[in-house]
Order: sequence, then C-alpha cells, then structure tokens
Amino acid sequence: MTVTWEELGWERLAAGVGRCRLPGWDCTAGLVLGEGTALVVDAGSSLAEGARLRARAQELAGRRVTHLALTHPHFDHVFGAAAFAGAEVFAAVGMDAVLAYERAELRLDAVRNGLPVADADEAVDALPLPRHLVSGEWTLDLGGGRQALLANVGPGHTAHDLAVLVPGEPEVVFCGDLVEESGEPQAGPDAVPSHWPAALDRLLDLGGADALYVPGHGAVVDAAFVRAQRDALAARFGVSP
Repeated sequence: MTVTWEELGWERLAAGVGRCRLPGWDCTAGLVLGEGTALVVDAGSSLAEGARLRARAQELAGRRVTHLALTHPHFDHVFGAAAFAGAEVFAAVGMDAVLAYERAELRLDAVRNGLPVADADEAVDALPLPRHLVSGEWTLDLGGGRQALLANVGPGHTAHDLAVLVPGEPEVVFCGDLVEESGEPQAGPDAVPSHWPAALDRLLDLGGADALYVPGHGAVVDAAFVRAQRDALAARFGVSP
C-alpha cells in the first residue's frame, strides 16, 4: 500500500515536492525528492527537532537526506542542521561567517524566544558551517530530471537570504522569512529593510505569476500575496515603488 505525503505529516505541493509546518515557531521545512536524493529546506530550531525532521523526510523518501539548504541564519531555521550529518549544506554567501562568529547572538536570540537553554547550547556547540555558498544562482541536479535552483535573492529579512525554486507544474518557491503568512514580516536588527522589496521582486521574477510561494511561517501563498506584502513593506519602510 502506498503511503501518502499527508499520512506522514507532509503537505504535498507538486510531484516530489512538499513541506511541513514545525511546532513551536510554525517554521516551514521543505522536501524535494530526486533520483536517489532528498533535499530538505531548513533544519528546525534544535537538534531534537532536526532529528525528527530528518527521520520524517527519510521515511517518506525511502533514502537518506543528501542535501540541506538553509534560507537564512535564524535559530528556528538552522539550529537543527547538525542532525543532517553527511548532507551537503548550502546557504547564501556570508552566512558561514554569521554561523561561525555570531553564535553567541544566535544563542541569545533563541533563548529570548523561548528555546530552553540546554537545547540552545547543544545546537550552538554542534552548528555546522555550510559547505556550498551561493552568491548568485546555483542549479542543483538531484537526478531523474529533478533540479532545484538556489538563488541568493537578498538582502532583505537578513543580509543572507536564500530562496529555492523547484521547476514543475506548478513551480514551487521556498521563500524563507522573506515572506510570512501567519503574521507581519519580522524585521529584526539584522534585517535590511531598504532592500527587502527588491528581494521580493526577485522572488516574483524567479517564480512567476503561477508559482506556489512557500513562506517561512504560515500557509502557502500565491504571487498576488507576495506582491501585496512587497508593497506593504515598501510603504512601511519608505522605499520607493
């Protein structure tokens, strides 16, 4: 009997492409299946959550997770990364420096937002650096005709925002926290508000009018939602259209 994505806790978005919403911070994680490969987008907020996410991905894929893409350097998206040992890790150029030299700030932000101190300490101690740094666009061949385009579309929500486009019918764009549906986009001290609307323009150019856009938090949205959020951010931060 074939087990469906939904039965294993995933929301299927297209053939071989899905996502799940993790508890706690309602952070989205993505999954893209190729031939003998599995790409996970974002790693969860702790080593324990990352391990659960990896197990869920591998149960559905029937193979180990081979690739991990990190959309930006916030704890709820990266602190589970060490649970993906052996996976090739991708991120926007410059994110390696954040993860190497700003661990104390990442830990403090995690604890401030409710992650137990022991979990934060464990994650920071084990946090791996991304091996593959994307400065423009990187086409990842996952085998069997499956590709994923990794695009450094920031700065915006942070200085190091990576989007993942999965071609198909429909096309799927994993946006990280450049797009949020469950609340107003969060602009912390590491945001670059003056460039955020332009980053969303690049996202829209990447996916087009008919793509599914997967926000870092909340329900999947369409191009009209992203465009409206882009315009709201431009007005909020005084950026010219």
